[in-house]
Amino acid sequence: MDQFFTRRHFLTIAGALTVAAPLPAWALNDSQARGLVEGLVGQVNSVIASGKSPGAMYGDFERIFRRYADTSYIAAYAMGADGRSASAAQKKAFTDAFTGYISRKYGSRFREFIGGRLEVQGVRAVKNYYEVKTMAYLKGQAPFEVTFHVSDRAGKPLMFNMFIEGINMLLTERTEVGAMLDRRRGNIDAMIADLRKAG
Repeated sequence: MDQFFTRRHFLTIAGALTVAAPLPAWALNDSQARGLVEGLVGQVNSVIASGKSPGAMYGDFERIFRRYADTSYIAAYAMGADGRSASAAQKKAFTDAFTGYISRKYGSRFREFIGGRLEVQGVRAVKNYYEVKTMAYLKGQAPFEVTFHVSDRAGKPLMFNMFIEGINMLLTERTEVGAMLDRRRGNIDAMIADLRKAG
């Protein structure tokens, strides 16, 4: 059993137990959180209804992600404890590569919604952020939830986590990035190069 309990497993478990929650968002209210997600959902619906090529859609999804998501926070969380040994230049390069990667990865998932739509269902305060639930309606499939977490820790309302059918984006991507680093024996630059091609 010991062979499976690696340093990576420990860091992942520790991260899950101490999920880096945003700082208190006292100025944010439910109307602002709903408005942010309604804007995001409206943009996503426009892209999936556009009839554009996959490459063009991914470019649109990246612009949406950069506009509506706290990319710095999400990237830092995904890098986790390994970010402590990264230089400022590596952190910047990682954030840029990671933003493109995650836009392609989740853009691919949103492309499955072609012919369908996302609708905002409700919003509620959860500790120091807001949870905005949406429903995905796809042709020939039962509706399912896509949930967004919103805070204003960056000085304005931004999405910092997303759940698609219960799958936690932050924890999933921390695990994925950790696996990439393991394959590269901790070489951050090599992992960033891999990230630019992934998704």
